[in-house]
Amino acid sequence: MDHMSGMVIFTRAAETLSFAEAGRQLGLSSSAIGKAVARLETRLAVRLFHRSTRSVRLTPEGELFLARCQRILNEIEEAESELAISREKPMGRLRVSIPLVGTLLMPVLSAFMRNYPDVQLDIDFSDRMVDVIEDGFDVVLRTGDAVDSQLTMRTLGHYSHVIVGSPAYLAQHGTPATPEELVAHACLQHRFSRTGRLRVWAFTRDGARFDVELPSTAIATAVEPLIALAEQGLGLTNAPDFAVRSQLANGSLVTVLREFTNDRIPFNALWPSGRMTPPKVRAFVDFLNQHLFPATWLHGTVESDQPA
Repeated sequence: MDHMSGMVIFTRAAETLSFAEAGRQLGLSSSAIGKAVARLETRLAVRLFHRSTRSVRLTPEGELFLARCQRILNEIEEAESELAISREKPMGRLRVSIPLVGTLLMPVLSAFMRNYPDVQLDIDFSDRMVDVIEDGFDVVLRTGDAVDSQLTMRTLGHYSHVIVGSPAYLAQHGTPATPEELVAHACLQHRFSRTGRLRVWAFTRDGARFDVELPSTAIATAVEPLIALAEQGLGLTNAPDFAVRSQLANGSLVTVLREFTNDRIPFNALWPSGRMTPPKVRAFVDFLNQHLFPATWLHGTVESDQPA
């Protein structure tokens, strides 16, 4: 067991080239990672890492040992997956990467946890472009199209962006009749944290797409605060329709310019392709496919699996 633990710790440290990051992922301190690696080097009588105060890199011997450890650990993981599949019971840790709007999905994620108490969700909220396989994720949720022959993709549903404001704001400032009239309104804008760019409010008129240069009354890198500001009557914001579902239902927000906003964006689940999909992955994707985008609300779902 000590040998196996050492291999796991070494592999994670070698893949991340950071004792601190390896410790974070394994729930250990960087000091504990360093000591475990030192014990492994002593047992093997070989140096596996070149260390400095600023960096960690593998020695040639470390690179050879990493390749062998990865094969061994992958074989063990496949064996465990086969046993889990034979039991047909979703269980174990499920590493999921979700966009920064993911907190808006928490009601569905909470319902999944209640339905599958033996699955431990390990959620990474990020808009960065993750490598599903290299970063060790079981499932990645992303918007837009994706192409990767190593991944299986399921489209969970489609969503559209809507421009919303509170009844109080519209009563005070008027309801815009055209997108061009938004230049006279308080616009609450979303900035992509990865690129630093504002998300464009895209419009369609007579089949042609166009956008309008808008003022920025407030800017945020997350959708939730913009929705909250709009509910407080501080302006109009452009948000995914699933993100304002409850606000539109209870009347705290209403849509405007709906005839000019008709984008249709896929929301996908992606996971590594293989002969067998682990039960925990299948259960998670199936649950989101059934509950994330109710057909009564959005445009329905696509339930067929296909290579991404």
